[in-house]
Amino acid sequence: MNLTGIIAISGRPGLYKVIAQGKNSIIVESLIDNKRFPAYATDRISALDDISIYTYDEDAPLRDLLTAIYTKEGGKECPSHKEDLKVLEAYLLEILPNYDQERVYPSDVKKMFQWYNLLHKSGNLKIEEVKAEEVVAEKKAPKAKKAAADTSTSSVTKEEDKAAPAKKAPAKKAATTSKPKATPAAKAAKPAAAKKTTATKTGSSRGK
Repeated sequence: MNLTGIIAISGRPGLYKVIAQGKNSIIVESLIDNKRFPAYATDRISALDDISIYTYDEDAPLRDLLTAIYTKEGGKECPSHKEDLKVLEAYLLEILPNYDQERVYPSDVKKMFQWYNLLHKSGNLKIEEVKAEEVVAEKKAPKAKKAAADTSTSSVTKEEDKAAPAKKAPAKKAATTSKPKATPAAKAAKPAAAKKTTATKTGSSRGK
């Protein structure tokens, strides 16, 4: 149930819809006669989204109660708030069996039925329905998650398989490869080459 922008103003009958935001006020429209006027911070304003019903357990949001009435009535109007109080209380007990009968006053009971019919008549009774495709997507989500986990596991396994031979390769090469023994001529050539290179580098430095 979406009640965003619907408010009640203490001392004024019915419900109001917030139309615009003023500098020091808000512009509201009555759901009864569509008249508009400014409401100020000094007015006692209650957003329907924030209203709850006292129960013997946790408080029940008003939107949940209105949704229950909507479901019970099949989207049609509910009994009038002018009905006998016992009839309305019996109705309320049927949809909210644990409501606190001592803390919820008769005027509050009547107000709930009045508000429901006002929202219904003005077209502001909006039920939030879950789309079928969203439900299907939620059901498929765990499978997709599992598939992703399986893919991740197989990827790790493949990487480990690839890495294993790579670690063994150097050991195998070292075992099969040996350096040829240097001949006396080669040993003599190495110091000469090293000496020549050093001289070349030194000569280059002096030239500069």
